[in-house]
Amino acid sequence: MNLPIRGIIPPIVTPLSENGDLDSQGLRNIIEHMLEGGVHGLFLLGTTGEGSSLSHALRKQVVTEACNLIRKRVPMLVCITDTSCTESLELAEHAQRMGADALVVAPPYYLPISQGEMQQYLDYLAPLLPLPFLLYNMPSCTKLQLSLETIKKGKKLGAIGIKDSSGDWNYLNSLIEEFKEDATFSIVTGTELFLPRLIAKGGHGAVAGGANFFPGLFVALYNACLADDTKTISELLKSVKLIGNTIYSVGKQESKYIKSTKCVLSVFGLCQDQVAPPLRRFTSSEREQIKDHLTHFPPDASYIPAR
Repeated sequence: MNLPIRGIIPPIVTPLSENGDLDSQGLRNIIEHMLEGGVHGLFLLGTTGEGSSLSHALRKQVVTEACNLIRKRVPMLVCITDTSCTESLELAEHAQRMGADALVVAPPYYLPISQGEMQQYLDYLAPLLPLPFLLYNMPSCTKLQLSLETIKKGKKLGAIGIKDSSGDWNYLNSLIEEFKEDATFSIVTGTELFLPRLIAKGGHGAVAGGANFFPGLFVALYNACLADDTKTISELLKSVKLIGNTIYSVGKQESKYIKSTKCVLSVFGLCQDQVAPPLRRFTSSEREQIKDHLTHFPPDASYIPAR
């Protein structure tokens, strides 16, 4: 795999049927939609993919079918984070057998752990991983913000980069500054609006949830950032901000981002909007709000799919 990992790497949703099974046709539709939009990689079973809410069997099925569909057209990253280290390693081995390119490792969730315990965990886990791995900082879901010392430890053990979803620009900027001399260590953000600043400072890309439904928008923004095209960046950021102020603002629960992303894909006819328990999909009223919000995006924009 070419390093560093860079570009727009959507955290792909996991499309589900009414009975909770994998919606295989939906998965095919979404993958082809994003590849047509020019994305540079795909990230399976992350927060947006509801990985922690899926059975281990279903996670493996997602990896198997996605690998068969992607066929090495872009790098595929698989999140293996679990409360059980044994399950993480089993999924890692499965991902390697199916043809994934890299793994993603966040702190095990539920039990609170210290930085020292996370470093000990990496000491044990990293040598057993069959593929390169990316660290994943997601403190809102894991209770732990990875310290610089822990990230350095991960890098020493073979980490090829970090995805930061803290939403803290000062923290992210400190990572860019720390690792800017290393051309093989990727710094990517999960905060979509940070992309221009990240690229300008020497970072590498974004795991942008909105690229599930508007892949072309985020690819165009990334390309404009590389070209330092300030006019285009300004125009495209208007649409990125509009996503946050409209689509991501529907609903009152903390889970609304996942629900709204799936709802948009459903409105586009790409998959159903079913989400994994304990969550529930949007109500009909909330779905109508999503449909109304979509009418406010430029109808002639290249990133809007025909519908």
